[in-house]
Amino acid sequence: MGGTEDLTGPQNWDWLDDGDDWVPPPVDVTKPSIARIYDYWLDGKDNYAVDREVADRIAQGDSGGRDGARANRRFLVEAVEAMAHAGIRQFVDLGSGIPTSPNVHETAWSLRPDAVVVYVDNDPVVLAHTRAATAGEKQVAVVDHDVREPATLLAHPRVRRLVDLSEPVGFLMISVLHFVDLSLAPAVVSRYLRDAVPGSQIAISAASSHGADPEALAATKAAYTAAQLVFRTWAEFEALFDDVELVGPVTELQRFASGSSLAGIGRVTRSRAVHSR
Repeated sequence: MGGTEDLTGPQNWDWLDDGDDWVPPPVDVTKPSIARIYDYWLDGKDNYAVDREVADRIAQGDSGGRDGARANRRFLVEAVEAMAHAGIRQFVDLGSGIPTSPNVHETAWSLRPDAVVVYVDNDPVVLAHTRAATAGEKQVAVVDHDVREPATLLAHPRVRRLVDLSEPVGFLMISVLHFVDLSLAPAVVSRYLRDAVPGSQIAISAASSHGADPEALAATKAAYTAAQLVFRTWAEFEALFDDVELVGPVTELQRFASGSSLAGIGRVTRSRAVHSR
């Protein structure tokens, strides 16, 4: 979703439109990044010593980080495949993270060559690598945005260029909502779905306190210095799908000493808004 910078306001990423001569902004390698920690757990190479230090510190008390990252990645791929089989050809990956193959567009295109994908994040490393990985792809957009601001994201010119809200959309919120406040997350999810037509779907995975050892949970929260971790109860996770019909039950992707990783997919079954291009 982003690094340790202030995530509440817009940032200047005009460099994304600078053509082939763009130069990424400087990255503070003294502060850990959510995306780079996740990249390390997935055996990626786009991380720094400070990220590996935090990730290894978490693993000392709970090995769930690496296993959880891999389980979430599998869920992402399976969710995109299921949505594509359901006829969805538009995907919005919210808090996309550093590119890892198979990416959303690779997975979607294997089933729907006409699919379009919008990658959304606000970490400079994520934006740089995603832009490089999708350079020249007219069916892909990379957007710098805070996922907690759905209204302005859905109105963003790059999103509007690719995504037609009068057709079904597949929203992906994989391993991102455990960085969003408990009281705010339901409203964020609801706003993304407000303009979604029947047939649209949303896939969510997030950390849960379900089955947690209290000491391990506290230790994980203390060790994760890149951001404040939010652990939902099972009921609080299910409440994220109040506006949709669950496609199958909520499942536990992985169990750790500090809790578990929960996942679910919801389907929009009724129209909630009038759409226009």
